[in-house]
Amino acid sequence: MTEELKRGFASDNNAGIHPEVLKAIQDANMGHCIAYGDDIYTQKAIAKIKEHFGKDIDVYFTFNGTGSNVLALKMLTESYNSIICAETAHINVDECGAPEKFTGCKLLFVPTENGKLTIEKIKYHMHDFGFEHHSQPKVISIAQVTEMGTVYTLNEIKEITDYAHKSAMFVHMDGARLCNAAVNLDRDLREITADVGVDVLSLGLTKNGAMNAEAIIFFNQEISENFKYYRKQGMQLASKMRFMAVQFEALFSNNLWKKNAEHANKMAKTLAEGVEEIPQIQITQKVEANGVFAIVPSEIIPKLQKEFFFYMWNEQKSEVRWMTSFDTQIKDIEEFVLLLKNLLK
Repeated sequence: MTEELKRGFASDNNAGIHPEVLKAIQDANMGHCIAYGDDIYTQKAIAKIKEHFGKDIDVYFTFNGTGSNVLALKMLTESYNSIICAETAHINVDECGAPEKFTGCKLLFVPTENGKLTIEKIKYHMHDFGFEHHSQPKVISIAQVTEMGTVYTLNEIKEITDYAHKSAMFVHMDGARLCNAAVNLDRDLREITADVGVDVLSLGLTKNGAMNAEAIIFFNQEISENFKYYRKQGMQLASKMRFMAVQFEALFSNNLWKKNAEHANKMAKTLAEGVEEIPQIQITQKVEANGVFAIVPSEIIPKLQKEFFFYMWNEQKSEVRWMTSFDTQIKDIEEFVLLLKNLLK
């Protein structure tokens, strides 16, 4: 096995495409088809999504998570608004300033220990409404799963959405790993989004066995008026949309989305159990989805990364992040844990 093909623990983005998803793409590769979403494949995929999230929604496919987040936030805001998020939020840390550049809004981040926002933390930024010298808070953006691998409970989300709506604000959810959260909570996808008051969801499937297949779901349909123009301006309108759409239909049929997420979550638990036995390793967050955060002696990290690539999370603390995927195998974990033990002897 070459280094390029070896499974590591850097990101679920590094995994390939699930064979059933790849087959769906191949099956759709027949003849000509109307472009830009005016095709039977896209309509069938949207109908399948509505089975999981509710019929009174608007669905728009996009290429990537950053595009989904930026365009969703654009629809919720004016340039004088601000967006409240966790300090660790993807929109704050890993999108190269794209949300601020393209929405014109200010991001107001909140320090957290576990990636989760709370009402008390949000309240820090809830002031100066109507005061023209300050940006006006309009959106609370939460990630499910959070960037720290933790999962919001239904009650935690409902508290945030209720508070936001009472304050004439919206709630955006970055659902890059929403499937993993649903498995952890043992709930269906609608229960952890629409039913708890989320206004707009950036739905990610790329990390769960798809390829460049993301979507924006508007549960509040009043928001999505004219969104098709923003999607085009935002360079997220696919011409050959059928190849994105069939991936959603494949993953949302026969519970494939759930099976993939269950496996990834299980592998993370298995990895955590393996490294917990090593006294020099300290797991720093609850393992609730498919990520393990741990403090590792800094001197062995380069040697570990050479064999099983992963990313540093916090260099000052010598904290790393290990991600598992739908295709992670038990033998990958066993070999990794054995290497870890040998390096620490």
